Amino acid sequence: MPEPLEDVHGAKPVLASEVVFGGRVWDVRSERVDLGDAGVVTRDFVAHTGAVAIVALDERDRVVLVQQYRHPVRATEWELPAGLLDVEGEPPHETAARELAEETDLRAEQWHVILDHNTSPGGSSEVLRIYLARGLSAVPDDERHVRDGEELGMPVRRVPLDELVEAALAGRVHNATLIIGALAASSLRARGWEGLRRADAPWPTRSPGRG
Repeated sequence: MPEPLEDVHGAKPVLASEVVFGGRVWDVRSERVDLGDAGVVTRDFVAHTGAVAIVALDERDRVVLVQQYRHPVRATEWELPAGLLDVEGEPPHETAARELAEETDLRAEQWHVILDHNTSPGGSSEVLRIYLARGLSAVPDDERHVRDGEELGMPVRRVPLDELVEAALAGRVHNATLIIGALAASSLRARGWEGLRRADAPWPTRSPGRG
């Protein structure tokens, strides 16, 4: 019987490493890597803090989305609420709960991990964890986050999960994490949510950060 399909994790020997650009949110690092028989290669990549995103599903099977302008792709995208893992010592599931509250004025009673994915493994160290949040309720007015900057006036919309899947397959939405989260949530729902992991499940492949 063949072995289960699974990625092999672990770094090849790094012979040299330097930050060639230090950015506001992430850095660009250049490393010389020994690939064994394939020789020594140089790889430039974004050293990323990692992030979380949330499929917030209400009692009518609608997913809560936010809309943001993303300049690198020149598009105003519909996305899942999400945020960087940039608060020292904050557990990822608490980051997810904070970002959901800050971006949508919602909290959730039930939290589970849907999946983890490498957003662009050829050019970035970012690993992103997608959560499922259910049992939604409004954050009280006096506890709401005061938005500013690019989050000020950010549209929030609830879309039926089935409609969201159709929009992804029809090519009307393009955000990778949104598409992955919608398809995974739809698949898990079809099997009675079997396969969900607890909110604080181990995350051995989490991004190492900018260091």
